[in-house]
Amino acid sequence: MTSPRKSTRREFLRGRAAADALQSLVDAGDPPVPLPAPPAARGDSATASYLIQISRRAMAADFEIYLNAGKHGRATEAALRALDTVEALEAQMTVYRSHSDVMDINRRAAEGPVAVEGRLFGILQLAVQLAQETGGAFDLTAGPLSKTWGFYRREGRLPDPEALQQALARVGYRALELDDRRHTIRFLQRGVEIDLNALGKGYALDRCAEVLREAGVDDYLVHGGQSSVLAGGSRVADESSPQGWSIALRHPLKPAQRLAEIWLRDRALGTSGSGVQFFHHHGRRYGHVLDPRTGWPAEGVLSATVLAPNAALADALATACFVMGPEGTREYCLRHPDVAAILVCPGQRSGSLDIQTYGLTDDDWQRLDAHAAGQFPPHSNSDHQPQD
Repeated sequence: MTSPRKSTRREFLRGRAAADALQSLVDAGDPPVPLPAPPAARGDSATASYLIQISRRAMAADFEIYLNAGKHGRATEAALRALDTVEALEAQMTVYRSHSDVMDINRRAAEGPVAVEGRLFGILQLAVQLAQETGGAFDLTAGPLSKTWGFYRREGRLPDPEALQQALARVGYRALELDDRRHTIRFLQRGVEIDLNALGKGYALDRCAEVLREAGVDDYLVHGGQSSVLAGGSRVADESSPQGWSIALRHPLKPAQRLAEIWLRDRALGTSGSGVQFFHHHGRRYGHVLDPRTGWPAEGVLSATVLAPNAALADALATACFVMGPEGTREYCLRHPDVAAILVCPGQRSGSLDIQTYGLTDDDWQRLDAHAAGQFPPHSNSDHQPQD
């Protein structure tokens, strides 16, 4: 992984470093996540191209906030408060610290109901709802599978069949009992555990946006680990960018190549893919995105990108769509008109791609021309618009 270069204090104050950092992100080479595309200067004012960048390491990822320089008087202070919120949420939700709220739930919920903080309870409700709506393609109890495959510690390996079956027996959102009135959770089966990694970063971005909006900051782009993005307002301070913020969608296997440009305005984006975490065994590739219903890595999709009203939803659905594949994603988007998706799948010819979109409009994205390079065949884009 190539780290973006550090900003100097002078560059930070000028706003130039953030614009350069956007280009660094695009060139960094971590597939398959979408990244902020380098903006072109618009208008006569050079200030229009300047950005302020504030970043912090949390949740094993770089969280970064981009702001239009000179637009909001106390935006930087608000951004710092927003990133403080991310650190607090990590302490609450992580499964890598024994004292977190989630780990406390995992220790005690099989013995009886455990009281849960209100906002965290709401995220648990969302996770269970999504598990129901996706037929278990998204499941917050899938942690034992990740551990058995070694992906929990980024040490992928082919599991012992018996160990895999034992792990799969402990997976299933139906073993969770949520009490809406008392805000408690109980496990109906021993050995069950919850893990919010698949939507935790997105939820943190949503909370960041709350802090920014409360401070009167309406134009911002926030990302967590680059695969989770939330945008408010527009890239520049005037109306010359009505489509919002430009995000580059990269080739899942060739990160130097960009497949599409996506525009976000008051909307979130999440991407799931196995381009970073995977291993090979006897010539077969195994990715880290596991199907909770079978216990095996999901196949048939190289990356899944979802646009949704909030980042927690986009994050979780990106994982679900990767697992569900084209048909399940199409059906979900038909039922939920506020959700759109882009699936990048292997094409029929070796080395080609099949890009399928669901619920997107021409105002949401622009596919970059790569037919001449043979990256994907003509007419591979299948648009499925939501119907009433």
